Amino acid sequence: MTKEELLDRLNDIEWDDFEIKDASGGVPKSMWETVCAFSNTSGGWIILGVKETKVKSVSSYEIVGIQKPEKMEQDIISILRSVSKFNVPILATAHKIDCEGKAVLAFHIPVSASKPVYYGNNLSNTFIRVGSGDQRATDIEIDILMREKTFGIKSEMVVDNTGFNDINLQSLQTYRRRVIDYNPDFRYNDLDDEQFCIKTGILSQGMLTYGGLLMLGNGDIIKKYVPHFWIDYIEVPGTTYSDADCRYTYRMPEQENIWEYFKVLLQRLRLYVDNPFMAGPDGFSPEDNSQLYCLREGLVNLLAHADYFSPMHSTIRVFSDRIEFQNPGRFAVRISDRPGKVKSVPRNPNIIAFFRFARQGENAGYGIDKIMRWTKLTGLDVDFESDIMSSTVTYPLPLQKGGQKGGQIKDNPGKDNIDIHNNASIKGGQNGVVRNSGQNQGEETRARIVEEMRKKPEISRKELSGIIGISPSAIQKHIENLKGSGIIIRLGSDRKGLWKVLV
Repeated sequence: MTKEELLDRLNDIEWDDFEIKDASGGVPKSMWETVCAFSNTSGGWIILGVKETKVKSVSSYEIVGIQKPEKMEQDIISILRSVSKFNVPILATAHKIDCEGKAVLAFHIPVSASKPVYYGNNLSNTFIRVGSGDQRATDIEIDILMREKTFGIKSEMVVDNTGFNDINLQSLQTYRRRVIDYNPDFRYNDLDDEQFCIKTGILSQGMLTYGGLLMLGNGDIIKKYVPHFWIDYIEVPGTTYSDADCRYTYRMPEQENIWEYFKVLLQRLRLYVDNPFMAGPDGFSPEDNSQLYCLREGLVNLLAHADYFSPMHSTIRVFSDRIEFQNPGRFAVRISDRPGKVKSVPRNPNIIAFFRFARQGENAGYGIDKIMRWTKLTGLDVDFESDIMSSTVTYPLPLQKGGQKGGQIKDNPGKDNIDIHNNASIKGGQNGVVRNSGQNQGEETRARIVEEMRKKPEISRKELSGIIGISPSAIQKHIENLKGSGIIIRLGSDRKGLWKVLV
C-alpha cells in the first residue's frame, strides 16, 4: 500500500476490508479481533498509526505515526506467523508508509484456507467482518466457516454405500443427449452409461461423488445424504411480497436433482426475458448473447456454486421488476470489486465440469463476463451482494408500457430504442411503468438519493436502500456516480460522517 492509496482509503466510505487503529500506546488488543475477522471473511488491511477524532458524530483522521515501527512490525509478524496467539498461522504482509516523517504500518491480512480462525485457544474468539466492524461469530456462522474447510473438494468426495444404481437413469439419458447435441466431439460420448459416469467423475471408486449424486442422482438418495437439497423457485406478482396481490403466482415443485432443476428453471426464466430464436435444442446456441443466455450463466453459477450442505437452500425469486438468484454460502472472491476480472474459485468443481461437458456453462470462473452482458443488453446493472451466510445476484427487468417484457437495447439507441422480441405480459406487471432506458431510470434514482441526503445528511446506504427499494450495493454505485460528478461529497467516515450536496 502506498501513501496515496492510504489517503484515498481514509476518504472512502467502503470500510469492510479496511480498519485503522491508533497504536500510539502499543499494539491495540482489538487488532486480534480484526485479524480473525479478515481471515474468516474476505481479507483486508489493518492500518496502525492513524487516530480517529469525532466531533458531533463526524469523524476525522489524523496520522500520528508509530514509535519504533520496525520493532512493532517484526513483533506483530512474529505473532501472526506463530500458533501462540492464533489456532493457525496468519501469513500477513507488512508495509511501512512514510507520511511526512511519520511512520504508518499497513498489514494485509489474507483470507485463511483453514477456518475458523480464532485467538487465545478459544473457539468463541471467532470473529467475522460485518460491514465496517468486527462481530463475534454465532454458532451458525462458525459452522459455516468449518464447512469452508472443504471448499472446492467436497463435491469430489465419494458418498459411501452408493453406486451406479443410485443414478436417475432418465436424468442421465437427457444429460447425455444434451452433451451429444452441444458437444458432439466429446471423447466419452461413445462409452456405455457406466463407463461414461466413471470417466466424467460422476462415479469414483465405484461410488457416486457428491457432485455426481447432486447432479444426476435419485431424489430419495440425495435427501438421505444431503437432506437440505432444494432449489426454491417462486414468481411474485409485485416488487415485494408486501405489495403483491398474493404471495406468489407460481411455485416450482421439487425436482429430482440439479439437472432436472436446470431444465425446468431454464424454461420458466425464458418467459420473462427477450430470447430471439437461435438454432439449438433449447432455442439458443452456445454463441447466443440474448438476455436468456445471461440468465442461463447466472443459473449455472447458482447451481454450481451453492453450499448444498448448509441448512439454507438456493432460491430464485422472480418479481415484476427483477430476478434474484440467492445461494447459501458467500462468493469466494470479491466479485463487486472487478467483476470482469474474477478468477475461478469453484465451490463444486465437478458440478461446473458437468455443465461444461454439455456446453451449458463457462470454462472458468463464475461466467461473470456473460452475466455482465445483461447491462449492455438492457441498460440495467446486475447487482452482486455477498456475506458469510449467502450470496445474491439480481437482474433488473426492463419493463415497457403496460408492464410488458422488455427486449434488447439496440446498438444505436434513439427515441424508440427498445427492440421488443416478445410482448407477452409479465404476471403482476406494473401497469403504466415505462423504462425506455436504464440511463433514465438511473437519473431518477440518483435524484431521489440526492433529495434524501438533503433531508437527512447522516442517512446510511441501508436506509436509502429501504426508501428507494434497491440493494445497498446498487445504492453505492449511484453514490459513486454522484461523487464522480461533483454533486455530493462525504464529510467524515462511513460510520459517523455526513453527506453534503454541492448543487
